Amino acid sequence: MQYYWLKNNNKNKLIVFFAGWSFDYFPFLNINSFDYDVLMFYDYSDLNLPVTIGEYDEKILITWSMGVFIAYYIKNLLPDFNKKIAVNGTPFPVDDRLGIPKRTFDLTLKYAETGLKGKFYENVFSNENLLNIYLKTPVQRTIENRVNELIKLDDFIKNIEINYDGQFYDTAIIGKNDKIIPAKNQLNMWGNIAKILDCGHFPFYNYNSWDEICRQI
Repeated sequence: MQYYWLKNNNKNKLIVFFAGWSFDYFPFLNINSFDYDVLMFYDYSDLNLPVTIGEYDEKILITWSMGVFIAYYIKNLLPDFNKKIAVNGTPFPVDDRLGIPKRTFDLTLKYAETGLKGKFYENVFSNENLLNIYLKTPVQRTIENRVNELIKLDDFIKNIEINYDGQFYDTAIIGKNDKIIPAKNQLNMWGNIAKILDCGHFPFYNYNSWDEICRQI
């Protein structure tokens, strides 16, 4: 696992953000933060937490896509949070009813190299305008590195038993136009803690700052 301080300005509030598969910090560099420091984790080729999360008056956990599962799986390594938010993901990353359908995941894995050259990110963003924002500061990791991450995740997910206690996440955000994880599967998972937004799989460019994200969700 890798980490990066998107914002580190000695604030007394912290957002801990777990990104999705294949991402790094570059697509998030232009999202402002005024009241929060923002610590990002990404690249789940291994699940060792690479940095100690310090003391803050308020901590908010925001997890996205595959990061929803990762943060839950390593929850015993994480501090207590004032609020925990899942965005377009579930603790069951590959599941025909509660996550990415198995056939979809297997095809993504099989054609990962080709998909990462364009089609995958076209599906992550719900329209061309959002995709063009991403393309100004795209992921800088090599395709080989991102494919390797998915191979490691596939092996890991196949060899563990996932049980969700039903109490970890406080709020779940579901993009009704999500092309990566079907919205109906996310609704099956989250029930009455779900909030449905008019967005695709990647909602972050719909906001001007992390502060606004926290207020909205």
